[in-house]
Formats: sequence, structure tokens, C-alpha cells
Amino acid sequence: MAPSGARGPFFFEHAELANRGAALRERYASADPFPHIAIDDFLPEHVAAEILAHFPDASDPCWMSDAAGHQQGKLGTRHASRLDSLSGTLYHALLLFNSSPFVAFLENLTGIEGLIPDPHFKGGGLHSIPAGAHLDVHADFNRYNELKLDRRINALLYLNRDWDPAWGGQLELWNRDMSECRQRIDPIFNRLAIFSTTSTSYHGHPDPLRCPEGVTRKSIAFYYYTNGRPTSEKRGAHSTLWQPRPGETHERDPNAGLLGKARRFLGRLRR
Repeated sequence: MAPSGARGPFFFEHAELANRGAALRERYASADPFPHIAIDDFLPEHVAAEILAHFPDASDPCWMSDAAGHQQGKLGTRHASRLDSLSGTLYHALLLFNSSPFVAFLENLTGIEGLIPDPHFKGGGLHSIPAGAHLDVHADFNRYNELKLDRRINALLYLNRDWDPAWGGQLELWNRDMSECRQRIDPIFNRLAIFSTTSTSYHGHPDPLRCPEGVTRKSIAFYYYTNGRPTSEKRGAHSTLWQPRPGETHERDPNAGLLGKARRFLGRLRR
């Protein structure tokens, strides 16, 4: 990877990044409990630092909040229509991870051909998790109905300097029968976590964050799709599949989806 000029706009270098993906493919494919990888110092230091410097605070109009439920307290941009207040630096970063060189890197890393980035950042974009908030273990929605595509890859860029593991917030990866958390990935600065998404790729950070007030768990999420998927992974279209951990129960309100939509609509009216 190389910038287009000294401290000028940064762009991925296609061949170098593709080769990097190919070199990590075996490590990715053999990971437990499902294909994944965490790559430290993914961006040049000054690029990651500039992105963090422009990351919006909690009062920015880009945010929408989940007031209750499985992702209580989480702030997210959710859709491209919420990104008009972002700085040019942040918007450029979003486009970088939707660019051809990065998609080629993912294809070489994962072995999945024909990946398609999401220009609308549905469910993706910027995320900011304050103290006390959490994200229950889940498998993501598997079908992007508007684009008629299958969800295949998540990529998460973490932007948390001096993150104390005692605060929690580790990305947990659980096995298929939800009997055990097999991996925990600290959300440290300039770490890129990538994993394959199926109906059993269970993940989350389910315990309330213990970071100090005013500190948030910052990340940028990118999702990638294909037209179809392997027969072994096919399942009827579904929304997020929330999973209780051993000894834990989830109250499943049949109106939760509608109530969530109503809360988000009211939140937009208050902006």
C-alpha cells in the first residue's frame, strides 16, 4: 500500500494489496471457529491517525442510536444518507474500502470471487459504542433484498488507541452450537478484522463495556456480497439471528422489529 504522494490522499496499491491477501489465504481459511483474520497496522499510521482525528463525537447528526434490545446503546451511521455531515477524510476512507484494490485483496484472502461492496453501507459505516452498551452474539442477515445479493464478508477497522482489555469490547467468535467462544479479538487501533458471514458465523461483544465515560469503542464496518453462494451455505433469507450464550436467555418480542423501526423513525424526526 502506498499514498499517491507524501501526505497526500491515500490510495491502496492494487498489486501489493492483492499479493498480501494471497499470502494470508491459508491462515484465513484454517481459522477457528470459522474463516477469519485480524491484521494489525493495516493502514499507514498517519492515515489511521487522520481517520481517528475526524471520527465524529456523540452529538454529530450522522448517528442513530439503538435505545434497547440486543444492541442497546450502540451508535451507528446505518446508511449513506446519514453520512453527509462527515469530513472528506472519513468519506474518503469509506470509499477506499469499497474500492477495486481492496475488493481484490478480499477475493485473494478469502477465495471468494465476484465480491460486491455496498455503496449504501446498509448496517455498516461508522459505529461507536459507549460505556455500558453491548452487542449480543448473532449471525448477520444473509440476504440484501434491495440488491438481491448474498452477504459473504464483514471487515471491521478498529480505531481505539490505548484500549484496555479490562474494558471488554473484544469481538467474540462462537462455535456453531453456541457452546463456546473460540476467539476474542481486542478492538485495538488500526487493527482490521475480517470474517466470512454465514447463518452460523456467530459473533458479537455481548458484555456491557466497562470503558470510562467519554470513551467509546470506535470502528468502521464494511460488508461485501456476491450473486449467489455455495449450496452448503444456503438458507432461506433471514434477518439478524440473535443467539443466547450458555445459561443466558433472550426474550424474543414478536414486535421487536417494528418497535425498532418506530424508534429509529422517531429518532430521525428529532434530528
